Amino acid sequence: MAAQSALREKPIGVFDSGIGGLTVVRALRELLPNESIFYLGDTARVPYGGKSAPTVERYSLEITAMLLAEDCKTVVVACNTASALALPQLEATTPVPITGVIRPGAQAAVGATRNGHIGVIGTRATIKSGAYERALLALDPAVRISARACPLFVPLIEEGWLQGEITDQIVRQYLAPLVADGVDTLVLGCTHYPLLREAIGQFLGDTVRLVDSAQNCATAVAHLLEKKDLRADPGSSGQLAVALTDPPDAFLDVALKALQLEIGEVQLREVIHLTR
Repeated sequence: MAAQSALREKPIGVFDSGIGGLTVVRALRELLPNESIFYLGDTARVPYGGKSAPTVERYSLEITAMLLAEDCKTVVVACNTASALALPQLEATTPVPITGVIRPGAQAAVGATRNGHIGVIGTRATIKSGAYERALLALDPAVRISARACPLFVPLIEEGWLQGEITDQIVRQYLAPLVADGVDTLVLGCTHYPLLREAIGQFLGDTVRLVDSAQNCATAVAHLLEKKDLRADPGSSGQLAVALTDPPDAFLDVALKALQLEIGEVQLREVIHLTR
């Protein structure tokens, strides 16, 4: 009993290729305020979206090992690219429960669509992997899917251009074909993208429902903790620690302001390379 109680008070480990996964941290903080969170952003090697599948898998295994060294009770893969390309290997080799962002997002999209036509946007690697298509079709073989890579969204967000004429033009360029295809639900298949939610929502209007994979991932984590008897005590004061593998740039300030997250001093961690 005492051992299980101590286990419940350990932090949730969350990682992303950079800082975009803080959208998942924000959702976790809102849903699970008593849980401590250790966030690790692999800023030394961001972005994962343009890397090969073996490289993304290796990076993900290394970052997960670093979270295990922080004594995390569960690991959240707050990166769609890593979820698409590395989740099976992580689940097979990690001694704590793993949660990715793709399955929760797919489940929410299938539940939200009215006409059975779902759009998915993400990095080139995520879209090329077909992971969302597989997850959506496994849930509903009749669903129709239109997927589109939006490689300029992440640079826009990291420059802090969350609104404005240029942002609106790029949003229109990427999303107009999906609207023309007739999608009624759009999955934001990158954890950076919720920071563009307002600009995307303004373009789409009320005709297309947005599915935020960050929010749905947080819900999946809450269910997992309940199932595994890992929920922190209701009286616990959840702490947030943020570590990066390279010094933070201006985007950290953009993300913290947009997400209204308060953190202490950002820690630096050197990547622990796994030996083959």
